[in-house]
Amino acid sequence: MKTQPDNNWSVADSAALYGIDQWGEGNFSISASGEVNITIPFVSGEVNIPVIDIIRGAHDRDHQLPLLLRIENLLDARISEINNTFRQAIQKSAYRGTYHGVFPVKVNQERTVIEEISRFGADFDHGLEAGSKAELLLCLANLNKTGLLICNGKKDRDFIDLGLWATKLGHRCFFVIESPIEVPLIIERSRKLEIRPLIGLRIKVSTKVGGLWTETSGDRSSFGLSTPQLIATVDTLRQADMVDCLQLLHCHLGSQIPDIEEIRAAVGEASRFYADLVTEKVPLRYLDLGGGLAVDYIGNQSLHSHSRNYNLAEYCCCLVETIKATLAPHKVDHPHIITESGRATVAHTSILLFDILNVMRYEAITLPSSCPHNSHSLVSQQYQLYKNAAKIDLTRGYTEALTNRDRIREMFRDGAIRLRERALAENLFLAILHTLSDRAEQLEEIPVALMGLKANLADIYYGNFSVFQSLPDTWAIGQMFPIMPIQYLNERPDRNASISDLTCDCDGKLDRFVLSGGESKTLPVHQLKEGEDYILGTFLMGAYQETLGDLHNLFGDTNVINIRINEDGGFDIIEEQSGDTISEVLNMLEYNPTSFYKGFRDKLELAVKQKRISVTERQKILNQFSIQLNGQTYFKT
Repeated sequence: MKTQPDNNWSVADSAALYGIDQWGEGNFSISASGEVNITIPFVSGEVNIPVIDIIRGAHDRDHQLPLLLRIENLLDARISEINNTFRQAIQKSAYRGTYHGVFPVKVNQERTVIEEISRFGADFDHGLEAGSKAELLLCLANLNKTGLLICNGKKDRDFIDLGLWATKLGHRCFFVIESPIEVPLIIERSRKLEIRPLIGLRIKVSTKVGGLWTETSGDRSSFGLSTPQLIATVDTLRQADMVDCLQLLHCHLGSQIPDIEEIRAAVGEASRFYADLVTEKVPLRYLDLGGGLAVDYIGNQSLHSHSRNYNLAEYCCCLVETIKATLAPHKVDHPHIITESGRATVAHTSILLFDILNVMRYEAITLPSSCPHNSHSLVSQQYQLYKNAAKIDLTRGYTEALTNRDRIREMFRDGAIRLRERALAENLFLAILHTLSDRAEQLEEIPVALMGLKANLADIYYGNFSVFQSLPDTWAIGQMFPIMPIQYLNERPDRNASISDLTCDCDGKLDRFVLSGGESKTLPVHQLKEGEDYILGTFLMGAYQETLGDLHNLFGDTNVINIRINEDGGFDIIEEQSGDTISEVLNMLEYNPTSFYKGFRDKLELAVKQKRISVTERQKILNQFSIQLNGQTYFKT
């Protein structure tokens, strides 16, 4: 439904409020009619597709909300941008090595994502990284002919044999040694199978980086070789006549690193390791700097753990120029550069879309025109405070209202105040707080006592999704994702809310939001309208969220569609996946749905014999049970 523009509010105001032009990086925009668009550049010009049109297309195919939307164009664009920006930095610096991108599949193992990375990435020789046997099998089935295959993580005999056979098949498969105990096993298996491996060594650098993941470096890192272990491993390989296999040095700088100067310091230290190993006649050719390229979830280019103070071009130039400058005094050939950018490759490609089911408001319900006769003196005091709330001192008024409320609650517990009096007092308290909060918002500086008042009075909007299934990092590590309405953005948002999910868990909520390049405990939203859907989108959530989710309260996977936007202004649904049914979720937990159904049917039959229900009622209940067993776990709206 199209809405008439609000003369006192524009889509530019919404864009500024939600920061879409900053964190969206040109991938998303707002139309003149107030709808969020996906924006894709083509040679003939930009194409803008309203997200709501894609939702309608999904509905027509019987895919209801919540819905995970993947946009293949954005995935392709990130692969192209990362590779081309590195190539430009290499050319600009007259660097003599090449760049090789590698995607760590742990970041998003979904089949359609990996297949598209391999397909589109083939033109850039974009490779894959595996950290387990299952991931290695996944990589072997999907890796393009020219991409590198990097094997990180713990390795047993089967893992090593698979990698050696990959080498035999012509893949450039590198075993990155994380621990000294892997060395004799790699030597033994390569001799047994008569296959010369490609080997890399993972080092521990002492440079610490900021952000949420700082433990990947330093002496206590779980992965990588200490400096003494590094030298011992080189000597072991030399004694085994396998030093020629040692062609890669690996250093994982960190993840989501916000500060470019910390990246520069870590790259410089890794390059010094590389230079000295080469001078010791180790035939290194590749320097793998792992991950670290951050996504600016907030959009303010800061040192916040969910932001970054650099762009992609500055990141690429930093790596290229630092390696070149560090190696120059040692007259060492420039290595081929590898990065394993996962988050920055897939974050933008996925959007979670969910509808709001209902709302809880923290405001007075009804208030009498005068204080009821024979009210307790404390209730009468609260009523008088309510009448004077528009003119009393803000801090004093808030303190007095809070004191009255707490005393009234205590007296209720002691039996001195009746339930209806307490209900009136609670209503009065909310009315007072709303008046004081509105007044405080007009001041240049809000009194300290009232700073959290707006958040405490905000609505709770109940969303049709599960935090633990779809956005687990918001709960586990406090990850922030941009969240905003996808419609009505030509209207002023007149409410503030936190978001609660469907789970019976107080942690199933979203209460940290990206606004105007900063952080807020509440999200500006619109009043719900009778008979109209209100849909929120969670953006930049393509990294980790899709495979980390659990089955809290048995909410399973949502519906998923993959789309490709076309130059003619349309879009194709490339792939569609229905969300988990209740039967499928129960089966994951080792329940047998057939036995489950039979057990309930037997229970109904017993109820018929006991004359609790009729045969007709039995059949109605059984049919409803069967329908729900084969239905999806989320609400239908």
